[in-house]
Amino acid sequence: MTGKKVLIIDDESSIREMIAIALEMAGYEYLEAENIQQAHEIIVDHRPDLILVDWMMPGGSGIELTRRLKKDSTTAEIPVIMLTAKSEEDNKIQGLEVGADDYITKPFSPRELVARLKAVLRRATPQGVDEPIEIEGLILDPISQRVTIGTRPLEMGPTEYRLLKFLMTHQERAYSRAQLLDQVWGGNVYVEERTVDVHIRRLRKAIGSTHDSLIQTVRGTGYRFSAKRPL
Repeated sequence: MTGKKVLIIDDESSIREMIAIALEMAGYEYLEAENIQQAHEIIVDHRPDLILVDWMMPGGSGIELTRRLKKDSTTAEIPVIMLTAKSEEDNKIQGLEVGADDYITKPFSPRELVARLKAVLRRATPQGVDEPIEIEGLILDPISQRVTIGTRPLEMGPTEYRLLKFLMTHQERAYSRAQLLDQVWGGNVYVEERTVDVHIRRLRKAIGSTHDSLIQTVRGTGYRFSAKRPL
């Protein structure tokens, strides 16, 4: 498995099934949506690594969804590939101008789709994101989703893992509890901000007293991950 999650948005179940089989064979996880409203809820809750969206959809178009995603700072970096029967140059330009990362005209082969998808993910993935991250001996491996100190594995829940991954990949920046809820839990999850404090405590306990100082409390704001000592 690649560890990458792809959202397929198409109102035709046969198209979704064909794409799903191609993705599964290539080692990708996938989610499905048959309309724009359902798609947006999945995007907020599950944060896919890439979105495949049909141009024409019930209840709204792929163009409208792409424009909406690219204007929102929490989803702007998710790459989008548009799938459509429209082959005219003006349509392609319109799709790219609203922020789509690529454009595939139907009918297409599963091999072409997977090849284009891989190319977009390579361009969209910051260098080193799939490589293990090491700070002060604390190592997070995004591929195996394991956290270790040296060779000693650490036990933590999935929420603590996602929280640690976000903090380690966004070092030296202070985040409010509301921002962490959006980034780690998702905007459609309605929980109190103090939930963040509970999971920060669990995370500090999981990484132990030798490394818990990496997760710093920023008074009046929230939390920051830093190897530097706080002032």
